[in-house]
Amino acid sequence: MADGKASKSKSLFRMECAVSVSIKASPETIWRLLTDSREFARWNSSVVSLDGRIALGETIQLKVDYAPSRTFKLRVSEFVPNARMVWRDGSAPMFQGVRTYTLTPRGDGSTEFSMVEVLSGLLLPMIGGSLPDFAPPFERYAADLKKAAEGR
Repeated sequence: MADGKASKSKSLFRMECAVSVSIKASPETIWRLLTDSREFARWNSSVVSLDGRIALGETIQLKVDYAPSRTFKLRVSEFVPNARMVWRDGSAPMFQGVRTYTLTPRGDGSTEFSMVEVLSGLLLPMIGGSLPDFAPPFERYAADLKKAAEGR
């Protein structure tokens, strides 16, 4: 359901947070926002900074407001223009974060945006309690993207 509310699930070695929202814009418009690293922090209030080029095989450095002292070094491991992108951090089997963006065009000219983050690995039971609640920043991320893409 593309209502902009985040859902969460958790097991011993896996944690997931997901959000999706219907945006009255083309996949191309949304994709431009998602892949322009210079403008990313301007429309996305959950991002403090994003450095690097968002392209297949590239590494980007991301700082977010809910962990401002940490820089996440993410590798763009999938890049299908206007459709799907995956960012990875860490290494399996110890600890890995995988964020997947998906854009699904609808017949009415809108696009369903979904973002799913899966954290997994042997270290998750030890560090899981120290991780923030990802639902509020995910909901803000989706709302900010919708606002920027719809030109409001």
